[in-house]
Amino acid sequence: MANPYAGEVALIIDGQERVLKLTLGALAELEEALGEDTLVALIDRFEGGGYSARDLMALVLAGLRGGGWSGTGRDLANATIEGGPMEAARVAARLLAVAFSVPASPAGGAYAV
Repeated sequence: MANPYAGEVALIIDGQERVLKLTLGALAELEEALGEDTLVALIDRFEGGGYSARDLMALVLAGLRGGGWSGTGRDLANATIEGGPMEAARVAARLLAVAFSVPASPAGGAYAV
C-alpha cells in the first residue's frame, strides 16, 4: 500500500498494485532518460504540458524503480495498466506532486523540515 507521506503513489499494473516513488536515484535516471540537466527543467516539462507518451512512460518507470520494481521499459510497455494511459498520467502527476511537496501533518499544519 502506497504511503503519500513518504512520497509514494500506487498504480495497478497487470492486476497487481505497484508502489511508485521518486527517490534521488529514480530522479537521476529520469533526468538522463529525458535529457534534462536540472530538476527544475524536469518539473517544468511536465507542469507545462510539453511532455510526450515516452516522457510519461519514463516518469512511471522511474517511479516504479524507486518503489523497488525491477522490470524494464519493455516490461512496462507490454503491461496492462488499470485505467489505461489516462490513469498512468494521473498517477504520474500525483507522483510529482507528492515528491515535491511538504506533506500536511494529521493536525492540518505542515510538518517541520
